[in-house]
Amino acid sequence: MARYLLLKHYRGAPKGVNDHPMDTWTPDEVTAHVRYMEDFMDRLRESGEFVATGALAEEGLWVRYGGEGKPPVTDGPFPESKDLIAGGMVIDVESRERAIELAAELSAEPGKDGLPIHEWLEVRPFLGEDSPGED
Repeated sequence: MARYLLLKHYRGAPKGVNDHPMDTWTPDEVTAHVRYMEDFMDRLRESGEFVATGALAEEGLWVRYGGEGKPPVTDGPFPESKDLIAGGMVIDVESRERAIELAAELSAEPGKDGLPIHEWLEVRPFLGEDSPGED
């Protein structure tokens, strides 16, 4: 088994494919979206593939070492939208292919009008994990 992080970037859907920002959805559409993710996680809990999840607030900033005796250097809190990570989920699966399969399924979560949003998800293995499926 290997752990992967499924990162949900705030990119929205590809142009022309249900690319309506969440703030234009009805309360029922938001509820259906969240329910889909909860049901998805419940199935992964049952299969033993779920590890953890978390949603992130929009606030944030970049921080780096400022030098000996100097305060940290910060930039923000204005990340580019492509840099904004909405949250993520850690999974523990048998293969890279399974991680990709689960990411694609999560990408189909409903949005405006109950249609799949085709959301981009980044699939990243944890460093030091076996790389199943890559001999």
